[in-house]
Amino acid sequence: MIKSNYVSLGIHKFFEWAGEIMVDGKVRTLLAVVQTGSYTKAAEELHLTQPAVSHHIRLLEQEFGIRIFNLEKRNLVPTAEGAVLIKYARRMMAVYNKALQAIVDSSKQLRHLTVGITQTIAEHRMPQAIALYCLEHPETHISIFTDTIKNLYTSLELYELDLAVVDGPLPASGLNSVLLDTDYLCLAVSPQHRFAGRPGVSLEEVKKEKLILRPTGAGTRIQFDSYLLNHSDSIRNFDVMMELDNLATIKELVSLNLGVTIVSRSACREDEKAGRLVVVPFEDARMTREVNLVYHRDFSHPDVPDDLRRIYNSLV
Repeated sequence: MIKSNYVSLGIHKFFEWAGEIMVDGKVRTLLAVVQTGSYTKAAEELHLTQPAVSHHIRLLEQEFGIRIFNLEKRNLVPTAEGAVLIKYARRMMAVYNKALQAIVDSSKQLRHLTVGITQTIAEHRMPQAIALYCLEHPETHISIFTDTIKNLYTSLELYELDLAVVDGPLPASGLNSVLLDTDYLCLAVSPQHRFAGRPGVSLEEVKKEKLILRPTGAGTRIQFDSYLLNHSDSIRNFDVMMELDNLATIKELVSLNLGVTIVSRSACREDEKAGRLVVVPFEDARMTREVNLVYHRDFSHPDVPDDLRRIYNSLV
């Protein structure tokens, strides 16, 4: 039965058909509701009626004996138990999609990989290393996604990513890592700023400046906040003028002398060479960080991390 369907439908149609069997339709509905934020929009996306979407969610709630969503200020908010179910639903769908892609790749002698990187790394040598790797291995296609370190680890845990390149703390266990580089946090200012000609600056002096920083979930911010906490200090003692989740915009504002920022040294190397920014080390603080390539222990292509490290190191 399956074989005849495989032949008649073709490989892509076959897996689309098989996916309806392998992945429960109720799971697809749940994820559509999460993604769209409403039953109505999920119904439109799935070409179902809204009562059908509601019925799928009720069936899941009955099956697991939980309530999945609460309605808060007209927004669907997952309950604690619902969040757990959503997590495993995402993993189920990701593993299915990976299986589909791997089998299709095998038939065509191709390899598709999904790599997540933090914004700081996106401004670093890693995208260039990935491009060079693809040139060395023309059968390999790599999709790159940029996100916060927290979200990248979540996506990696759910098998939505094959690899992640992060510049921050590593989880305790469950993942393999390859050290790519070491880096450190520094102060970046405009060439017109009064600190531009200084060999160093103290954190006390920085407290008097208008800071433009990444938000609390970003790797750079996590490291800075952690350093302050470990030294009996707090970000509340600094004048944080703006928080932006876009490193390029932060650097542009700093270059216009509208504020200063704390950033990894590697993220502003090209801007310093071009004369857009000046890097000033901290006199009384050393905030070093590792750049690691992280992946699951059962990753199917163990040669990839070592090859990426080799190419990355060749770009120094």
